[in-house]
Amino acid sequence: MEEKEQLGQEPIVDTENGAQVAPETEETPLSELDQLKADLADQKDKYLRLMAEFENFKRRTAKERVDLIQTAGKDVIVSLLDVMDDCDRAEKQLNGSDDIAVQKEGIQLVFNKIRTVLHGKGLKAMESIDQTFDVELHEAITEVPVPDAAKQGKVIDEVTKGYYLNDKIIRFAKVVVGK
Repeated sequence: MEEKEQLGQEPIVDTENGAQVAPETEETPLSELDQLKADLADQKDKYLRLMAEFENFKRRTAKERVDLIQTAGKDVIVSLLDVMDDCDRAEKQLNGSDDIAVQKEGIQLVFNKIRTVLHGKGLKAMESIDQTFDVELHEAITEVPVPDAAKQGKVIDEVTKGYYLNDKIIRFAKVVVGK
């Protein structure tokens, strides 16, 4: 019986190159398997954490987007509150004075303030009159015959002004085109 134990423990000789190879024990494959299982569990844990982090990121950005949409106009509205106060003062002035020149001047000041505030926010009026009609900028309401050939295909009148907001068209100009 001792001989069998000794035979099982003898080094194995590789016959091709004569090198001794350590006998394989059952611990080596098990420890590799355990190591692979541990690595798999570690990778699975990392994956689950990464997925949870990504879901949190999606939730957070969705909430930020909703907040941004809800408060996007706040800056413009706050800047228009001063104009609203001026409108209230102008209304009181209209009721208390019969001088048309003073009333006209007050209303003109309010309009100028509105234009200044909106221009400061990036609003720019589109220049359309005497420009060549462009479907990318203008919406033709009607065409009218013009005696001058130079005015054909050009904007004759502007029914509704067009506007840019930071160089992006937010309202097309509604125009009358010469034909």
